[in-house]
Amino acid sequence: MNNLVETCKQSAKSNVERFILIFSFVPDDKLNWTPTPTAKSALRVAAHTALYLGIFAKMMRDRKLPGSENLDGWLNERNAAEMAVTRREDIETIFRSGLEEVYAALDGLTQEDIESELDSGLGWSMPMSFLMKLPGWHTTLHIGQLDYLQTCWDDQVVHF
Repeated sequence: MNNLVETCKQSAKSNVERFILIFSFVPDDKLNWTPTPTAKSALRVAAHTALYLGIFAKMMRDRKLPGSENLDGWLNERNAAEMAVTRREDIETIFRSGLEEVYAALDGLTQEDIESELDSGLGWSMPMSFLMKLPGWHTTLHIGQLDYLQTCWDDQVVHF
């Protein structure tokens, strides 16, 4: 098995587990709370993060970055999908399903795929090896958002 594939799987898994744990400490009355009217709530951050696992998996499966034909339309679809997630109970299910998709997509890559570059169609490209790392890295970044939101409602505990 490819070492990079295994490393990316482990990173995605450990960061998803960490996100789910941190999210479990969000009080029900704070799920939809935002520090400003245009900021994302903890539930919206969770939906975004969980749904993007499937999006990253699709990019790897298709060997294509999405949105170059109609980026605004693609982003509007992503936003609508995030806003459609309205229940805490759905977050873990979406994460677990997305994680399985990521595993399958990673397992489906050949060495040639791993060494390839994906053209965005927007004047930039992304190495597949970078895309492979995004499920874990992206999840980590959004854990930081949850940590910040928790400090806003005065939860100063480091949750392990």
